[in-house]
Amino acid sequence: MGYTLVQKIIKDHLVDGEMAPGNEIGLKIDQTLTQDATGTMAYLEFEAMGIDRVKTERSVAYIDHNTLQSGFENADDHKYIQTVAAKHGIYFSKPGNGICHQVHLERFGKPGKTLVGSDSHTPTGGGLGMLAMGAGGLDVAVAMGGGAYYINMPRIVNIELTGKLSPWVSAKDIILEVLRRLTVKGGVGKVIEYTGDGVASLSIPERATIANMGAELGATSSIFPSDEVTRAFLKAQGREEDFMPLVPDADAVYDEHDTIDLSALRPLAACPHSPDNVHPVSELSHVKVDQVCIGSCTNSSLADMLKVAAILKGKTIHPDVSVSISPGSKQVFRMLADCGALSDLIAAGARVLECTCGPCIGMGFSPSSKGVSVRTFNRNFEGRSGTADAQVYLVGPETAAACALTGYLTDPSTLGQAPEITLPENFLIDDRMVLPPCAPEEAREAQVVRGPNIKPVPVGGPLSQSLCADVLLKVGDNITTDHIMPAGAKVLPYRSNIPHLSQFCFYQVDPEFSSRAKQAGKGMIVAGANYGQGSSREHAALVPLYLGIRAVLAVSFARIHKANLINAGILPLTFANPEDYDRIAENNALSIDGLEDITSGKTEFILTNRTKGIQIPLVLDCSERQRRILQAGGLLGYTKNQK
Repeated sequence: MGYTLVQKIIKDHLVDGEMAPGNEIGLKIDQTLTQDATGTMAYLEFEAMGIDRVKTERSVAYIDHNTLQSGFENADDHKYIQTVAAKHGIYFSKPGNGICHQVHLERFGKPGKTLVGSDSHTPTGGGLGMLAMGAGGLDVAVAMGGGAYYINMPRIVNIELTGKLSPWVSAKDIILEVLRRLTVKGGVGKVIEYTGDGVASLSIPERATIANMGAELGATSSIFPSDEVTRAFLKAQGREEDFMPLVPDADAVYDEHDTIDLSALRPLAACPHSPDNVHPVSELSHVKVDQVCIGSCTNSSLADMLKVAAILKGKTIHPDVSVSISPGSKQVFRMLADCGALSDLIAAGARVLECTCGPCIGMGFSPSSKGVSVRTFNRNFEGRSGTADAQVYLVGPETAAACALTGYLTDPSTLGQAPEITLPENFLIDDRMVLPPCAPEEAREAQVVRGPNIKPVPVGGPLSQSLCADVLLKVGDNITTDHIMPAGAKVLPYRSNIPHLSQFCFYQVDPEFSSRAKQAGKGMIVAGANYGQGSSREHAALVPLYLGIRAVLAVSFARIHKANLINAGILPLTFANPEDYDRIAENNALSIDGLEDITSGKTEFILTNRTKGIQIPLVLDCSERQRRILQAGGLLGYTKNQK
């Protein structure tokens, strides 16, 4: 039996465990990336390990989230990241150089390599044939220190692409179709592997768009073969030597299989408030549009921008619509300027923003109250845009441009003949905004600069034999990390200051949660299915830890958030019987005994609801290593104990 793409890369990087479905495996990591919203904490954790220099082939720190510098906090974090990166062997991508996933694709990604990043959309690298995975900052810190990155051996889903996209249909429509079929929970515990004759018709930026939004499926990663299209992309980036062919064996066996006929697809939109609420754009023509945002790590490549510029050229944006353009990298921005496309966008009435995440994370350009915002982004969770009651639709660049012109959700195929764009054979290469680290002999004297907003990492204590606490919050299904720990311009500057950040925890769900938790001193959270979906931000675990949360009882967990809870020392327990979720209410007094047996392999624990006088079975589904992490009070304490 042959190997799939994923199995080949895992086999070459396996350092612990066996490649059997469901087994925990440890992987050697070749590359890491961080961004500034999660990076400060990741580097504080790396420093706490006491390791002098990263042991990866390449680690890069990007500044792409917190670039609105309305106070000193963001600038201080950037200076800290720059100086800690220089000291410890990490490359530093300056503010303005671009979004981490776009720049990494252009300048650093390599087929066949492993990559973990402190951002859930790190799987964008799968467009290049990498096994790229999002993780919490502490997991990334461990990988930078030479430690293995642990996942459960995923099930591998083969999505076979046949045919070729019609004019006006884009790669965004492919991944929206996948989300329509599989839902936001359909990829949990899986890697999506794309094959078929349709793959050859897709460029690397198109493949990267699809791999990027595999995160919205809950998938561990997504991956494409490395072929002649990959070679051409790397050659255009002046990196042909980084190419290696990588395809699955002809007799590879997959756990699941599906087929998508690209020629049958039509423009699609994810409607509020979930990426899997997908409908044909042609059915939404009654929706009036207030705002259009084009860019983000999903659709900010040169090809995407040129398509939009070609559609808008010589036309005027609808008077009722405000349009933003966020190029994905300085490379894209300069090439748009050099070829005249940037002038076309500006002339049409678009507002050009920085090469950053920006509106995608609510960092500026928020919609009007109850406004309809059409975005080429990857998430449309309620409130994520920075406006609590905004209605956000996710679409491809062609559809976004059509909406900008008409003022309504518009199928772009109604505009007539699709414009054709031509990409250059060679891209503009200028890496002056990527600063290399100090040489090892200079690093000893290098100073790390810490501003007053940078506070210590919260650390959990060793697990006790029993846990008695009240339910401080009960929430439903599909609670996102945006619900737990919001982003946005008011909150993100405090990502390195957990005490201040804690006042925003669950603010959109229950504004009183933080003060109630501080008063209680300790507590538990009860949740429905898919708790913690979305961003990889470990702050959604670190802040509850700081607020005294010791356990989360859920119907099910999203992969990265469950790992982050364990890393923080918070027990992630699931109901043995999902209907028992209804037998617990907020403010109920609960207790869990027998926790001294956590490292014995015991999987079922009994919860006593002391308020109602009933007992409920709970399941701890984690590996032997994760049990030792929980016993030690978190990954930081566990890692120190291993030295």
